[in-house]
Amino acid sequence: MTRAVSSIHPSTEAAADGTAVVPRHVAIIMDGNNRWAKRNNVPGPAGHRAGVEAVRGVLRACQKHGVEVLTLFAFSSENWGRPQPEVRALLALLHRYLRNEVRELHEDGIRLRFIGERRRFSERLRKLIHSAEELTRNNTEATCVIAADYGGQWDIAQAAQALARKVQGGAIAVEDITPAAIDAHVAIADLPRPDLCIRTGGDARISNFMLWHFAYSELYFTETLWPDFGEAEFALALADYSQRERRFGLRADETASSAAPADA
Repeated sequence: MTRAVSSIHPSTEAAADGTAVVPRHVAIIMDGNNRWAKRNNVPGPAGHRAGVEAVRGVLRACQKHGVEVLTLFAFSSENWGRPQPEVRALLALLHRYLRNEVRELHEDGIRLRFIGERRRFSERLRKLIHSAEELTRNNTEATCVIAADYGGQWDIAQAAQALARKVQGGAIAVEDITPAAIDAHVAIADLPRPDLCIRTGGDARISNFMLWHFAYSELYFTETLWPDFGEAEFALALADYSQRERRFGLRADETASSAAPADA
């Protein structure tokens, strides 16, 4: 069963010309790998490997439907607290993904970006991340953002620290610390804000993911476990999004004549 929850209000309207509205930026909380493994009587790491296969399918779906940016919550700041064998398996899987998948992403014209702390990763993994970003930097077909050792609270805190350093250095005044200033210093400030956040696995929360960015994002929750979330499920999420009316704090009668916030 799928539960679709809007952060604004649902609607039955599509674009003015009757075509489906496609989000520019989709963010996904990929949940359910361990439960998938238990359900299929395989070891936990096998569930995470199956999750990588799902990433391939969703990337294909994004290209098919014209989604410009896909952000994947791969490893949260809180994941360090999981049992060490699982942490090691997750990091090994990220390492393997970078070694095996980046060349194909590059050939497909996909730019790869990473957001998160990085300092707790091994030097070897940090080098792979840097190499992947450099190799794909100039690609323009689409952007895949991987959030690794990432937390929404960390993201806001590091933006505040950057602004505090500017105040300390005399570059700006305290009064210059505005929502717009913070917005310019959070991760991927140069990309459009997520239009749609999808969470698989049945839980209806955002788990410290992109807290600043999700101010006006639409939320879509599905019971489907991440390894089973394929192109058909992705299409259902896009179809649901297409039926929503995004009002950005305005009344329904104001949206037709008022522009949405920039990159919202």
